[in-house]
Amino acid sequence: MAAAHQAQVSTILLDKVADWLTRSSLAGHDLEPMMRGFCERLAAAGMPLVRVHISVSMLHPLYDAMGFTWERGRGLEVEGFRKMALASSDRFVNSPYYHLLANKLDHLRRRIDPSGPAEFPIFEDLKPMGVTDYIAYLQPFGEDNTRGMIGSWATDAAGGFSDDMVEALLKIQSSLAVATKMAVLNKLADNMLTTYLGGDAGKRVLNGQIKRGEGETIRAALVMADMRGSTKLAETAGREGYIDTLNQFFDAIAAPFNRSGGQILSFLGDGFLAVFPCERHQGPSEIACQAALDAAFKATGRMNELNERRRHARLDEIGFGIGLHVGNVMFGNVGLSDRLTFSAFGAAVNEVQRLQMLTKKYPHQLIASKEFADYAGSSWTTLGREQLAGVANKVTVLAPDMADIDSFNEEASLEASQDRRSDAEQVILLHRDARRIQIPSERTANIQ
Repeated sequence: MAAAHQAQVSTILLDKVADWLTRSSLAGHDLEPMMRGFCERLAAAGMPLVRVHISVSMLHPLYDAMGFTWERGRGLEVEGFRKMALASSDRFVNSPYYHLLANKLDHLRRRIDPSGPAEFPIFEDLKPMGVTDYIAYLQPFGEDNTRGMIGSWATDAAGGFSDDMVEALLKIQSSLAVATKMAVLNKLADNMLTTYLGGDAGKRVLNGQIKRGEGETIRAALVMADMRGSTKLAETAGREGYIDTLNQFFDAIAAPFNRSGGQILSFLGDGFLAVFPCERHQGPSEIACQAALDAAFKATGRMNELNERRRHARLDEIGFGIGLHVGNVMFGNVGLSDRLTFSAFGAAVNEVQRLQMLTKKYPHQLIASKEFADYAGSSWTTLGREQLAGVANKVTVLAPDMADIDSFNEEASLEASQDRRSDAEQVILLHRDARRIQIPSERTANIQ
């Protein structure tokens, strides 16, 4: 229900909200609880807000962003977004946020007439909520305008926002920007390390395991995967075609190994090494090997789906091989004093690489050691005994029964790419490429 009059907002309580933001940022709180607490406290201070939207660039290597929408009586809704193709939706181009960007504005205010025409499509969504006044803003994080937050305030108060309220919102917006930037920078460190090192390795580095030579010996199920025919592809497909194919390959085959306790430690050219850590007992070893085998089945199913799509597109299929093993590996930092890498090393890593290479000799895409097969269960076909380079004794190698590979669950299916960019991310990407933005004259007339 719309407020009958403009309530007086306590500056003392608003200062308390700003103090709470400062404490939250110093404590390293995550964005979601900080945004939820901020919106609830701002409303509790007497600000007659019915809706708040805040969207923030996460500065993620994969261009992730987060959007937060708070509505009075409903709480906070959180959405995660990821950059895909650079293409703007009509709704965004006709939004207040794009208007801010296109006209180099910091703020935009509109009184909303429930019976009048809607200047922006979002206003049609706000009218049923009884919104009477709307303020959108763009808040860069410093001089680099390609990074920051974008948002809006909406009220259902009969008289809209008073001048005192607008002044208070501008002031609290600055405090929110500082706290948000701190939270984003904290998240950036975590995102960077998770993206480039993997989840467990990233946490180890954040917890201080950063000296050369630091590490430990762990037991793990090991997976080594590699693309087939990549050299020929690089020579014939060109740089963009090769990189696109390589990313399709990794999207299809690698994702299952980064779930269910597994983690990809490193990408090696057109292949990767993944581990499923476990304790040095039979039960944990069985769980790790079964999880690795299940991921291998899912990866094979996803590759079959990808190759089916490529056949329809009259593109060559992508061949691959996967080696499966279990053993003790050294897990830690190696390299130069000023250039380190965090990965797994040791005899077992060399052995799983040799097993993967045997998929070139045998007509099987998955080959495992007998030790792995014994722990993993399932049905296996013994291929023979092989002398692996660097291994004193011959190793019995096996291939799993692939009869049921087509029954991999829906969760493992190669999901279609979807563009779910947030408003903040679209602003950032469009601002970054501002020199190339051309707004037709009729579009300009519509948004002015």
